[in-house]
Amino acid sequence: MDTRISLQREHIRRGFSISHQKVVLEIDFAGALWGYTEITIIPTSSELRTVHLHSRQCTIQSVTVGGHSADFTHLDPLTNITMGGPAEASDCHRHPELKRKIYSAMQESDEGELSIAIPSEVALKQSGHSSASSFANEVSTPEPQTPGVSQNQTTVLEFSPIVLNITYSLRNPVDGFEFVLPSDAYPFRVPHAYTTPSSPDSARCWVPCLDNLWEKCTWEFEFIVPRYLEERDIRGDDDELNDASPTIVVCSGELVEQVAHPYNSNKTIFLFSQAVLTSVQHIAFAAGPFHLLSIPPDSAAEEPSGSSQPPVYAFCLPGQEQMLSSSTSCLRSAMSFYTSECGSYPYGSYKLVFVDSLPTQRFDSATLSLLNIDLLHGEDAIEQAIETRHALAHALACQWAGINIIPKSWSDLWLVNGLALYITGLFIRKLFGNNDYRFRLKKDMLRVVEWDMGGMPPICQPQVLDPPDAVTLPFINLKAPLVLHILDRRLGKSGTSLGLSRVLPKLFLSAISGELQNNALSTHTFLRTCRKVSGVDPRSFAEQWIYGSGCPQFGFSAAFNRKKMAVEITMRQDAPAYTAMENNEVQKVLMKPVAFFEGQMTIRIHEADGTPYEHVLDIRNPFKRYEVPFNTKYKRVRRNTKRYLARQAAAQAAAEGDAEAAEAMGMVDMGFGLEIWEKEQERENWKVADWTEEDEGIMSGATYEWIRMDADFEWIANIKFEQPDFMWVSQLQRDRDVVAQLEAVTALAEKPTAIVSSTLTKTLLVSNYYFRIRCEAAVALINCAVRKLDFLGLFHLFKLFLRYCYDPEKPNQDLFKHNYVPKPNDFSDVSEYFVRKALISAISRVRFENGKTPSVVRQFFIDQLRYNDNTSNPYSDGFYISTIISAAACANVSTAPPERGELLPSETRMDYNQEDMDLVKRTRTEVDRYRSMDRLIPSPHNIVTIAALEFYMVLGIANLLPSHPRTFFPFTREGNYTQVRTAAFDGLFLTKWYTPQIMRYILAVMAHDSSQVIRRYVARNACYSLALLVQMGEMKANSKEAESLLIEEDGNSQEKIKESKKSEMDTMIKILRKDREVGKNEALREFLMPIALHPDIDHEVRWCIFKLADLLIRPVEEAPPSVKIHIPSTPVIEAPPSLPAVKVPPKAPRVLKTGGPPVKSPLVPLNPPTKLKLPAGPHPDATPAKLPLIIPEIRKKEVVFAKPQLPSKTSNSHSKSKIKQPLKITERPAHVPKAQSGGMSLNDLKASRSALKKIKTNKRALIFLQPVDPIRDHAPNYFDIVKDPMDLSTMGAKLEEGMYKDRFAFQTDFRLMINNAKLYNLPGSFVHNEAIALESFFDKQWTIINKTLEAADKAHPPPPPPPVWKPTHRIIPLAPASYPPINSSAPSSRHATPTPTTQHSSGIPVASSSSRPMIKLKVGTQSKPSERPLQQPAPKPKKPKAKPSDSPTSLVLDAPPPPYVDDGSHDILQEVLAIERAKNEQRQRSVSEKDKPIPSIPQGKRKKSDLVEDDILALAAPSKKERPSPAEPSALKLQPQVQSTSVSKSSVPSIKFKKDKATTVQRSYSEAAVPSVKGKEREIQALPPTPVLVPTPTPAPALAPAQLKRKNVQTTPINEKKCKELLKLLTKFPESEIFMRPVDPVLDGCPTYYDEILNPMDFGTMSAKLTEGKYHTMEQFKNDMELVFSNCRLFNPPGTVPTICAGVVEKAFKKEWPKAMERKLSWTEKRGLQGVLTTIVKEPISWVFREPVDPIALGIPTYFDTIPKKDARDLRTIRQKLDNDKYDTVEAFEADIDLMLSNAIKFNGPDSEVGLIANGFDERFQTLLGSWKSAGSKKRKDGDSGTPQPTKKIKMG
Repeated sequence: MDTRISLQREHIRRGFSISHQKVVLEIDFAGALWGYTEITIIPTSSELRTVHLHSRQCTIQSVTVGGHSADFTHLDPLTNITMGGPAEASDCHRHPELKRKIYSAMQESDEGELSIAIPSEVALKQSGHSSASSFANEVSTPEPQTPGVSQNQTTVLEFSPIVLNITYSLRNPVDGFEFVLPSDAYPFRVPHAYTTPSSPDSARCWVPCLDNLWEKCTWEFEFIVPRYLEERDIRGDDDELNDASPTIVVCSGELVEQVAHPYNSNKTIFLFSQAVLTSVQHIAFAAGPFHLLSIPPDSAAEEPSGSSQPPVYAFCLPGQEQMLSSSTSCLRSAMSFYTSECGSYPYGSYKLVFVDSLPTQRFDSATLSLLNIDLLHGEDAIEQAIETRHALAHALACQWAGINIIPKSWSDLWLVNGLALYITGLFIRKLFGNNDYRFRLKKDMLRVVEWDMGGMPPICQPQVLDPPDAVTLPFINLKAPLVLHILDRRLGKSGTSLGLSRVLPKLFLSAISGELQNNALSTHTFLRTCRKVSGVDPRSFAEQWIYGSGCPQFGFSAAFNRKKMAVEITMRQDAPAYTAMENNEVQKVLMKPVAFFEGQMTIRIHEADGTPYEHVLDIRNPFKRYEVPFNTKYKRVRRNTKRYLARQAAAQAAAEGDAEAAEAMGMVDMGFGLEIWEKEQERENWKVADWTEEDEGIMSGATYEWIRMDADFEWIANIKFEQPDFMWVSQLQRDRDVVAQLEAVTALAEKPTAIVSSTLTKTLLVSNYYFRIRCEAAVALINCAVRKLDFLGLFHLFKLFLRYCYDPEKPNQDLFKHNYVPKPNDFSDVSEYFVRKALISAISRVRFENGKTPSVVRQFFIDQLRYNDNTSNPYSDGFYISTIISAAACANVSTAPPERGELLPSETRMDYNQEDMDLVKRTRTEVDRYRSMDRLIPSPHNIVTIAALEFYMVLGIANLLPSHPRTFFPFTREGNYTQVRTAAFDGLFLTKWYTPQIMRYILAVMAHDSSQVIRRYVARNACYSLALLVQMGEMKANSKEAESLLIEEDGNSQEKIKESKKSEMDTMIKILRKDREVGKNEALREFLMPIALHPDIDHEVRWCIFKLADLLIRPVEEAPPSVKIHIPSTPVIEAPPSLPAVKVPPKAPRVLKTGGPPVKSPLVPLNPPTKLKLPAGPHPDATPAKLPLIIPEIRKKEVVFAKPQLPSKTSNSHSKSKIKQPLKITERPAHVPKAQSGGMSLNDLKASRSALKKIKTNKRALIFLQPVDPIRDHAPNYFDIVKDPMDLSTMGAKLEEGMYKDRFAFQTDFRLMINNAKLYNLPGSFVHNEAIALESFFDKQWTIINKTLEAADKAHPPPPPPPVWKPTHRIIPLAPASYPPINSSAPSSRHATPTPTTQHSSGIPVASSSSRPMIKLKVGTQSKPSERPLQQPAPKPKKPKAKPSDSPTSLVLDAPPPPYVDDGSHDILQEVLAIERAKNEQRQRSVSEKDKPIPSIPQGKRKKSDLVEDDILALAAPSKKERPSPAEPSALKLQPQVQSTSVSKSSVPSIKFKKDKATTVQRSYSEAAVPSVKGKEREIQALPPTPVLVPTPTPAPALAPAQLKRKNVQTTPINEKKCKELLKLLTKFPESEIFMRPVDPVLDGCPTYYDEILNPMDFGTMSAKLTEGKYHTMEQFKNDMELVFSNCRLFNPPGTVPTICAGVVEKAFKKEWPKAMERKLSWTEKRGLQGVLTTIVKEPISWVFREPVDPIALGIPTYFDTIPKKDARDLRTIRQKLDNDKYDTVEAFEADIDLMLSNAIKFNGPDSEVGLIANGFDERFQTLLGSWKSAGSKKRKDGDSGTPQPTKKIKMG
């Protein structure tokens, strides 16, 4: 997309753009700024009413708009974060909550902290002209356009500019601006101030602005500063001021003038102007008493005609003038180079300012770079000079690429950064030479190859909209210039141009001329320019190296084929990054690893005649064998003849056309310039090894000298090439390319031989080699210092270093016993200086087999420190001494194993002898001496002190020195140099810094240290050090297994190590959290949250604090931010959680779903007051009263219902209960869902929720989801017109808060919202049309809802008012109680008195009614002395039949059920369900079946009326498997009235129970209906019932339509095969023997069995019924199976052998039953859907939906607030569900696809880019699915006909 269009979209969204900004500031060096800014905005919309700007830290005094005072709001969300009261705020366990709040505040800040309302006096006037734009519609897809031809021209009106004047002040800023002032710790600091890039949003921290990289405008600055900062005597004359430094302000832009203040002679005004459009992020200034150095023009530079070199100025603080000139000496040559290579400098001048305490090395801005004072160096510096030249050259290059040219998007940052680094490298090549340039390139390439093994993303990720993080950015900056380098090489070889040298000037010229829109460069534009200039299409290159990640790994081998006269080269390519992510599809999508890199590679074969021949290998396959023709026709001559060497050198030089090279190769004829090596005596002294005769023979037979792979350096790759060592020696000695020499040294280092050691020694001695190659040769000699070579490598290292020491007295002195006294230092030869340092480092790394360094090596370092003499050296030796100290530390530490976990105290090997300790002591003495000397005569940046601190740290870790915080603590104090402090903190963090005193100090440094660098460094390393300390064993694990885990891994195989990584991490965190001194540290817990909450805390420190908290402090168990209600598939509506615990017995009817969601019942819910609210209005006598309750332990998922008053007359109460204390109902009020507190019925609540959910998901509802914000929505007068606003979120909140009394009130609010929209918005407008469409949709839905509820009300009209009657209570006690007779005069209505029942124990609800059947139960009570049940005294029942049992826990096997208090609704509901079930069952059965007797019950036991009652009650609650889904339409309808017979008291027999057995009411019906235990849920499995008598009418409660469906949803057709397999499996258990046949009372010794067990059942009977086909549904089979177990538990006491056997077999049954009931797609359907999914995933339309949404990676942290995680869907998740058989129907699969698409539209909007993609995806998906259905219908039908499963599947709820 064109940058202009994207910017215009941004302006239209914002409503304005900025054309100019003026900043006027007065600077008080005590720490304050004040002034004003004038921002000229150009409105782009007539609807602009509010201007949003960014402004943090500033205090806004006043705002005017167009000269009129304006209202404004200024809120910085980051400074207003609170965590409640002091106690809550200090709770360290709540750190995740604080982290989330900060995320939200950061997101809120993006839109702007300062909002300014445009006054009504300011009118938006259209200007006289308008602009045409190709942008037609913000959400439409742009049409394809021909370049240069603009289509769809639309006129965008422009308005007259408006000037905003904002007066503000800034005091003691934290971010964005830095005041450097003298302090007690730093009394000699020079006061100065400057803008600082301390945070990503630092620009808004010092000036109100639009803080956006792509928002550019012109600038004007006016700074008022004191004339002098020094105190001076007023009486003194002007001459006294000559030594004082005046205050200077340096700013981005050009200095217009410097004038004295008109009213105050002690102040000066600086005026700057920046006419080039510049972002506020590229504006900087500095103020202070700076010294000015004007860098003169380069007279030698050739300037273009008429142009002059831009002025360059450098500024530094007083006292550093000498270092300034030496540090900036290269700047003018850099300017000349860049202007000649890249085009004109884009600005008028360039300025450098060196400031103190800058948090980064540089801050680049337009025309100005602020640099850290550490980059300044004197004339005696060596290392610093190189580093400073690099930094300054890069700073200047950024003016071209980085400041003037910016990335078009964050994904293009690689290009801008890479261009700056690339042209910097070109200048460094001119400055330091080609060898240095190529050597650095090769080293950088090796680093990239090592880094890019699968852990790094591509350098360009167009799909990532956020800037790269701190981990990725260094990698991008490393790889980007290398990619540009190889692109330059390929363009130069393939095309007609000279590579990037022609492309770059064109790019920079287009930026200066304005051809490049907004000067924003994209990767696409860059590649297009490359193609135009060179004629080469770089697309394949870009896909591999720019848009792809990873680097190739090549394996080459070469063999000469004499028959073909060709060299056969075998190439094999691997892609480690791709291999690492091969099995991780998500990583492959995100990282885009390249599986195969293709291109051309140049190889160079140096043939026997000395001529190099180049060949090009075309790499198109991962493996290939190439035949490269060979040119030389004769045998090769001996290598060691000088004549041959000279001829070869001359031939190579001539072939390359380099006349000077032939002269430079004169060293060949000089034996590498080493005459001494020609003498036999010297060769013996140096122990030079010669080739053997055998080697000479092999060398003579070789047909070529050596082969170079990738000779032109065109690949970033790891190239492994095997060739004999003599060829590598030839390459090292004769190839002049520094990269070839480096490759040879690296290869030879892996082949330690005497020849190799001698060759490397020669390399070190020959000064013609580039000095870094010589340094590499010194490191390679370490591998030759091994015992099998008699430590020849160490000998050569000593022999080489001996050149810098006094000669030994004896010519043949044993170098392993010699004292090396160095000569006075002379570093004039920089090459020798670096070689000398390399030798010292190499010597320190020589080791014996036991890991120790030879004692002569350690003595060697003591001598170097003791006798070092730098008095006559013109250069500083600070870095040299530091190298010696670091090497001494390395040499004194043994590298012996254990290598992993080596520092665990139990494994530390204390095998250092007395000699070792003496050497350590002497070394430390020397190091202490240098450290003391460095305090008196400081080295550059105290580099020696830093080295000394690192020496103490290394030896402390190795237990060679005492590791104590006091060693490092003094150096961490303020007043020390910053780098000294960082080194001291490193050492401190590796000691026990977590003691409370030091922990407090560390936390104080994080929060309040004056140096931002130190604050961040300490915060970062506090986290890292903990991990190190755990691995080092400083913190012991509290548990043995944790410690053993760390030790055990030491010898694990690689696979086990990978497997244990997660366990290791978990163990580490566990150790840290349990450690008394760390995780339980009082100081940490006390100060952690206050520091994180402090408004002035550094943002990076805050995130490190959070990391520390994540490691050390267990987060609090948080409640979810909003209650998500799950509506389960049950015919009854869920009950809310409540206070008393509910322990339910086996498989009792599940009436209540406890634990969270609100009650769903056909009855009106209860209010929080204790009155029972009934549909017909509460009875006047129903008042709260004391209830007999037993209060158990309160747990989750527990339910209690409020109770009406218990009539005083009734005797139907519990008897023989041990009552200790009555409890008032007010102490345990009934819990009523908040949503029903306003009186809304459950049906209305459910209907309203459903309607609201459907409305919210409608695409027309987007603008109605949230309340109207006059500022955000550009509707400032909205509340003047709309007095009663309403929106969907408010309606949802009111609904959940119980503010609606019925559904019609909900409907009224919706109408109000629609009417408001119509009132405020004109007819025909977008919002007006959306309101009409949404209203139409609502009307359709509401009509359906009303009809459904009205039909339910007609089917179940409300009961008539009862006769005068006082309701009684029904209580289910903790222990079974004696159940009294039921008053037969109780009315049949919802007012029916709930009577005591054993529903929770038996699953049989019992209700008392005058017009419906009832059961009178007489049950024995049970009590337990240890538990004191609280019950109200009650009269004894009339006919108690049962004895009290000993324990209340005998009601169920494991625990007593809690008290259950019912309001009468349960009985009514159960009866209605029973009636409905009975009616349906009756229709299925024939008359003959209805009249059949009940064979399983002995005659005379019960009367027919009893059966009627029991069957109705048994059918009241469906089984768990049969529970219908509320969303299913009703398939059956209840009759309005049902007949029942009034049963007299005498007609109900009392049911006897055995003592000490679970008390369960047993009923009889045709086959079985038996309760069973399952957790806390209750079920009744209903089998085909007996005929039901329907005498008198009984009104039923109204049921929702979703509750009317029964049979078609609840039953599953019998699968005989699975049932038989299940029975067969169960019979294999030994415990199942007692269930194999029916019980024989005589044989089994249980004569009363059939008196107590009315429905016997066994496996044999079940098998017979299966064979005879008597089971019609799977549920019937399950009911019989559970009847077997419940009968066993009913007859046998708990703990007996039969009940134990029942438990074992039942457990196996429950495990296998879900498998038998499992429903899944057929194989054909599954394969078909997989094919559809595979096809659409491969198509581009699906790229948005392929992977789960990652809110952090995509920058949308609020995604899961809008789309709940449980509803999130993507193609990968759907594919996994499909593969794992999670879908039982094709419709379920389609529903997930629809949910995925609706989520995308809901979050992004229907007209967004993602919304359009979603619509396109839907069309494509429907096409594919329709094709599959139509093409495969016949095939599927044929395939399914042969399956044993029924073809017609009944949909389950």
